[in-house]
Amino acid sequence: MKIDRVETIVCHARMRNWIFVKVVTDQPGLYGWGEATLEWHTRSVVGAIEDVAVLLIGQDPRRIEYLWQMMWRQHFWHATGIVRSTAISALDIALWDILGKYHGVPCHQLWGGPVRDYIRLYCHLGGGNLEQFYETPVANAQLFGELAQRAVADGFSAFKSMAVPPSMPLEGLKPVRAAEACVAAMRDAVGEDIDVMVDCHARPSPAMGLQFAHALEPYGLYFLEEPCWPENIASLAAINAAVATPIATGERLTYSAAFRDLFAARGCEVCQLDLTHCGGFTEARRIAALADAYRIALAPHNPQGPVSTAASLEFGFAQPSYIICETVHADVPWRNDVVEEGFTVDLARRLVSPNVRPGLGIEINETEARKHPFEQEVPQRVWYQDGSVGDW
Repeated sequence: MKIDRVETIVCHARMRNWIFVKVVTDQPGLYGWGEATLEWHTRSVVGAIEDVAVLLIGQDPRRIEYLWQMMWRQHFWHATGIVRSTAISALDIALWDILGKYHGVPCHQLWGGPVRDYIRLYCHLGGGNLEQFYETPVANAQLFGELAQRAVADGFSAFKSMAVPPSMPLEGLKPVRAAEACVAAMRDAVGEDIDVMVDCHARPSPAMGLQFAHALEPYGLYFLEEPCWPENIASLAAINAAVATPIATGERLTYSAAFRDLFAARGCEVCQLDLTHCGGFTEARRIAALADAYRIALAPHNPQGPVSTAASLEFGFAQPSYIICETVHADVPWRNDVVEEGFTVDLARRLVSPNVRPGLGIEINETEARKHPFEQEVPQRVWYQDGSVGDW
């Protein structure tokens, strides 16, 4: 068996262009799907896939570790950068999809079988709608409460919000009190039985991140995400040590050694590795083993397309430290037209039962996907009040 070709399909989904990657073998009907979605870097990722695919053509797709090592180590540049790592991730996921199909089992069976009966999903406020999640102003705390109630009405027992505004390296109490008001509104709206998460989006400096963490601690957050830049491992560790709220990070890290350094510093309690950025299943399994050694929970980053979701779920059914799966369902109204999924979702409780189909258990409707060709992603830009550039 040999890899015959690699194809990409770009599907515009407003804020992101989903990049679907299809690895096709010389065996009739045997191919695998991966995803390489990276907002605002679509063209460079598609080019990187073409560059890396040269290493795979003519190779046996079942030699996944061998091929991963070749993609990572050859062509001189290691895949530590986000663009190449994303390309490799998609190709690796597609190879595992092929292997599952070749053996006639779901991917999670290849890694020892399911370790749980179901996976709990959490949503973004607004279900992933661009305006409601990313652009709801923190000055409108009441709307945060209303959107929280809507998430619970949709069956979710956990949701994430962007309740921390962009802030300069040092500001007064105004942004801190605004974030506190939004979180208080959400907690009042849904009570204590619902898990509330806040994503700082790495907007704050370490000093401001610590202030936000202290202010939000009384509300019992499930986790506080990226309270400062992920490069600031010592600062993440200091914030994590200073509050009872679990700190989550990791979506912007792209290889196992970076996670090793984060875990060794105790920079987080929740690891948000992204299957489509960190090196695919092959590297993610190494990262998960490291997290296990430090008793750090896994909650993968997954605001992308449907292949990313299927990969995150397959991974979760085989990982004992996995706690919850991020999902979006209302980013575009035609999402379900593009994919046929093998897993089952209990919509009343937003719990997912294991996929029973081979590989990832999904099929991409290429005709539907091609109805939404590449467009420039909707820009998201942040400036501070003095006109200087901020973090989105």
